[in-house]
Amino acid sequence: MGDHDLVEILEGALLAAGEPLSKRQLAQLFDELERPSTADISSALDTIAGRCEGRGFELAEVASGFRFQVRQHLSPWVSKLWVERPVRYSRALLETLSLIAYRQPITRGEIEDIRGVAVSSNIMKSLLERDWVKVVGHRDVPGKPAMYATTREFLDYFNLKTLDQLPPLADVKDLETMTSALPLEEFHDARADETGSEIAEDLDSEGQDSESQALDNQALDNQGIAVEPSPEESVAGVESE
Repeated sequence: MGDHDLVEILEGALLAAGEPLSKRQLAQLFDELERPSTADISSALDTIAGRCEGRGFELAEVASGFRFQVRQHLSPWVSKLWVERPVRYSRALLETLSLIAYRQPITRGEIEDIRGVAVSSNIMKSLLERDWVKVVGHRDVPGKPAMYATTREFLDYFNLKTLDQLPPLADVKDLETMTSALPLEEFHDARADETGSEIAEDLDSEGQDSESQALDNQALDNQGIAVEPSPEESVAGVESE
């Protein structure tokens, strides 16, 4: 099998998969006797990435592997292909997710101590159901509270390869800058974004507690996020480490 054949096979697989593929998964596409080396796969991926230069899509590496995705600066046009309302996040959810990302592992009580308000059960449920956070253990204190951390799915969704790509916590002075530091630009891969229509549906519904009803639901645009403080909520600052 020549290098050209390997490039075409990997290119086709990445396009058809509709989800990130690791180098190991790509290698398993081949029978053992003809399986390319990791170095060969890496070289082929470099070639594929080069082919994307000057085009409307790119080969991106995220936590789970490699995938084709539309370049983010094209989102204002490409996003019009989907008629669903824009993805909306509550300020409370963004702050909770940001604290977990930066302070993991962290308990719900510790999040509440920093934010100065109770964390809605609906927010924790949404983050867990979305597989953006998971329980990684229990704090050895009375009550054994669960400790939360982010997942590989969190990294994939927010177009990150590792948590190291987040700005250093030393540069984050408060919750406002911490939340803004999370790379929450919308993006679409080579397929339709299948999660766009459902995120707004389950984050904020009638009948939730007072915090959930105070959510401001600022829309994320394609250049970042703008989250305005809720008048009902006083947010405690986070001391830089």
